[in-house]
Parts: sequence; structure tokens; C-alpha cells
Amino acid sequence: MRAIIESMAGQLTRVPGVVGVMLGGSRARGEERPESDWDLGVYYRGGLDLDALRALAGPEVEVAGPGGWGPWVNGGAWLRVDGVAVDWILRDLDRVGRVWADCREGRYEVGTQAGHPLGFWSPCYPGEVALGQPLADPTGELARLKRQTSAYPEPLRAALTGAAWEAGFLLDTAAKSAARADALHVSLCLSRAVGILVQALYAHHRRWCLNEKGALAVAAQLPDTPADFGPRVRDLLAAPGGSAAELTATVARARQLTRETVAALDR
Repeated sequence: MRAIIESMAGQLTRVPGVVGVMLGGSRARGEERPESDWDLGVYYRGGLDLDALRALAGPEVEVAGPGGWGPWVNGGAWLRVDGVAVDWILRDLDRVGRVWADCREGRYEVGTQAGHPLGFWSPCYPGEVALGQPLADPTGELARLKRQTSAYPEPLRAALTGAAWEAGFLLDTAAKSAARADALHVSLCLSRAVGILVQALYAHHRRWCLNEKGALAVAAQLPDTPADFGPRVRDLLAAPGGSAAELTATVARARQLTRETVAALDR
């Protein structure tokens, strides 16, 4: 399968507009399971020949052009090769470069994106390059960018760990909703607060966090993470309660976990 993927990457670079292709996801990190997808980041610049992409994908595959899947995931295609899922994910290389420049200055965005319930965190772009494997890179641009992103920017680390204050703010807001037994708003506040803390823990250890999937399990194992972080988060999110008293007690536990996490980030 690896040989098929490498051949596909080479064919993709012959599509006008495509600069290079990277293997991403769990297979790039050596964390895959037998059933894991093959995720191919298709990096392009300027006009992209969608007709050529569609011809390569085949008539039964729908190819979404730039913006077709939303503002951040952008576009791509879902293929099956010998029964195995292969995903093409479009990435505008110039935009990735701009985001990388922002990250080096400690700036980032969190955008609304389908499939990302906690939002799309812009450092994902350089993180994908840092953790990915160039498969086809005729100009060497992806390799050069990978070397640059191998060092986690200290300004970004400071920005993401400093942003942990929002978790406490969210829980202050949740406490008011808990008193009104507003389970939906409390649950949303809890989820986002946890997501912010997880992002901060990754940054504290200079690790790239690419998305929500699997992030809690990794963060729970990082040094300095509060004891039983994972089980405590799962307890908070699994059954926050329905009554005002139950929701208020859940928010109180979340506040305690947030205080412990913020203290760990200061160490």
C-alpha cells in the first residue's frame, strides 16, 4: 500500500498548481492502526487544475475545490484504494506560510470549521508539516518548511499557555447557567474549557496539537498534567447533570481542575 500511495503522490504533483504532497495523520506519526486512513496533504499554489485532479481521482469520486469543505480544511477528496480509505486534503501553501509566520510571532486564530467542534486552531497548519512526511516534493519547499517547523515557536507557546485564562472565564459563565439548569450551555462551556486547557498543555510541552481527536488521551499523559486529568475530564463531560444542583457541582469540579492545570502551566 505504501508503494501505491507514493506513486499516487507523484501523480498528484503533476497536476498543475500542486507543489507537493505530504503523508499526514497517524500513519505519518507511526501511530496507525490496521484500519487507519492514509491522509495525503495536497499542497498547492495559485490556480489548481480541478479537472486534472478529478481525472486522477476517477469518475466515482467527488473532488471538492478550494473552499468546498469550509474555510480551513479547504477541500479534497475521499477515495478507496483496494478497500482502504485514502483522503486528499487540500492545503494552500502560501496560506500555510502566512500562518507559520503568525505563529512565530505568537499570533493564531480559531476559526469555525465543519468537523471541528472546538474550532480549527490555525497552528494546525505548521503542525501538520512538522509532523508529516514529504512523499513528493519536486521543489523541496515542503522539506524546507518541515525543517523550519521542527522548532516550536516560543511566542506561540506563550500565547497558547497564556490563553488558558479563558477556561476560567467560561466556567464563571457556566456557573450562572448552572443555576438556571441550562444543561446545553453548561456542557458547551465545559467542552470548550477543556479544549483550551488541552491546547495549553500541548503548547507548554512544545507539542503540536492538530485537532480534538485523541488530544485528551495525549494531554493526560504529559508531565505536569494534574493527577487523573483524563478520568476527571471524562467524568465532567459524560454526565454533567440535569438539575441546577448537579450542574453547579460539576462546574465546581471543573473550576478546581482548571486551577490545577493553570498552576501546572506556571511551573
